[in-house]
Amino acid sequence: MPQPATDPHTDDSSSPAPEDDVPDPNPPMIYYTAAGSGVAEVRVILSGFVLHGFLGLKTLVIKMVALVFSVSSGLSLGKEGPYVHMAACVGNIACRLFSKYDRNDAKRREVLSAAAAAGVAVAFGAPLGGVLFGLEEVSYFFPAKTLFRTFFCCIVAALSLKFLNPYGTHKIVMFQVRYLVDWEFFELGSFILVGVLGGALGALFIKASKHWAHTFRRLKVIKKYPMFEVFLVALITGLLSYWNALTKLPVAKLLLNLASPCDDSTDANRDELGLCPDSIDDIPGILKTLVVAFLIKGFLTVITFGIKVPAGIYIPSMVVGGLMGRMVGHLVQWLVLAAPNWAIWGNCATAADGTCIQPGVYGLIAAGATMCGVTRLSVTLAVILFELTGSLDYVLPFSLTILVAKWTADAIEPNSIYDLLTSMNAYPFLDNKHKPVFTGDLADIITRFRRERIIDITNSPLVAATKLRSKLEILHRAGELDGGLPILRHDILVGLIPAPDLEFALDQLEDEATSLCLMDRVPSIDEDEDDSVDPTDFTPYIDPAPVALDLRSPTDLVYECFVKLGLRYICATKDGRYAGMIHKKTFVRHMREKEEEQS
Repeated sequence: MPQPATDPHTDDSSSPAPEDDVPDPNPPMIYYTAAGSGVAEVRVILSGFVLHGFLGLKTLVIKMVALVFSVSSGLSLGKEGPYVHMAACVGNIACRLFSKYDRNDAKRREVLSAAAAAGVAVAFGAPLGGVLFGLEEVSYFFPAKTLFRTFFCCIVAALSLKFLNPYGTHKIVMFQVRYLVDWEFFELGSFILVGVLGGALGALFIKASKHWAHTFRRLKVIKKYPMFEVFLVALITGLLSYWNALTKLPVAKLLLNLASPCDDSTDANRDELGLCPDSIDDIPGILKTLVVAFLIKGFLTVITFGIKVPAGIYIPSMVVGGLMGRMVGHLVQWLVLAAPNWAIWGNCATAADGTCIQPGVYGLIAAGATMCGVTRLSVTLAVILFELTGSLDYVLPFSLTILVAKWTADAIEPNSIYDLLTSMNAYPFLDNKHKPVFTGDLADIITRFRRERIIDITNSPLVAATKLRSKLEILHRAGELDGGLPILRHDILVGLIPAPDLEFALDQLEDEATSLCLMDRVPSIDEDEDDSVDPTDFTPYIDPAPVALDLRSPTDLVYECFVKLGLRYICATKDGRYAGMIHKKTFVRHMREKEEEQS
């Protein structure tokens, strides 16, 4: 199986990789850009953080090739999450062709939002669901004009899917089911129960994934050789899945069989797995098969999520939920057939031998509820399920179950699976959906600045390159790879040079040991006569007007600047003089402390 791309220039990982108990003074900076689903990282990038190489051409090619092998291997993973990442890569590469988007981070983020939504539209064949996914999950700031552009992008993606016909069915949806029998009123209680079970199952999956990452993946051999973990997971998957007719199937085909109804609305091969009982005596055997498959798939999904291959969680979580929902559906069906004279059933038990209860409906509803518990998507999921079935009759059960699932999951585990990945990888992500109540101001967060973290040009605009390199290393040791160094003159902020730009400029110097770097523009009489580029002139990399707030600014304003502008750092001033700088990581840490205090 192809090994995911690595990038030695960052210390972030695209899948959970807990640190050793004994910290290494110089830990290896390994970053698997092509591993995992990539949705959590796309969210972080759209919030303004920089993950170098994550949306590049190399990552796109490697993830495309590796995804083919990982999906065809039969592991308990999906391709839908990686589709979002690959679509964002295409959007990022396309931005490089136009200077309007290449030089404007805000415009670039709008394109990436639309591209990520198109990825979901292609994955599920649900263009409306893709638009809502962009609005509900990945987009950090979603103005009205971006909504229309995202809608246009998703429609074009769906039309392309229609013309290419990858499934050979001349339909854009991954699979399509039709329910001809309407639901009964007494089933509302069953739907609510499915929502509770699905939400609880999704929340428990998050807790299990966190426990697995903190125990098994802490082993030194697993941390050092991540492909050995892939081998073990593939071996266990093969040994456990071979003996069960359901677990041997690919996840997408298994989900289709779990959601298919037991009537004449589907083709003749609908019951090739024996999931449709002919009488009440067949139901216990079906339940036994479903329970075994549920336990196997649940375990395999937990250990597979987070391995260093391209892998999504959408379809595997839906399959586990579908198995659970199908069990509930058959139990309700058995109850109706066992006591057909109960008045609450009405004519259900006598209508077509109990087929008024559709276990496939329960399977699809539970699949959506479990995915909601894992990802905390709500409106998006209801629309995707509607687009998969095309049935207006079941919009209400879909929506009700997803609402109950979200409430249940939030009560058990407040964080979604993407919040878990963001926290474990220490990404500076501000969740704009959960804003704490701030009562202080910027002075409560800012610490006294140190002279080694600024560039003072009071005496001369020339600064030794070795001195700049040492200041850059201080930022790197502090984990602020995307930070910056303020430039002061008489303690007045006159500019700021971002750390990545400073590193690039220093790397261009031929003799760093003796070079003096120009940190401020100096008027010259003959500057128009010489068109050559001076590598020691760092003024093109300097931001002459960095965002700065007074120390008395309320913390609410600081939060809005980080969220709405996508900033990575904010400078602080006091009476017009520089007083310090707050990095987004520091503010995220402060925000989490406030949330813990308020909870």
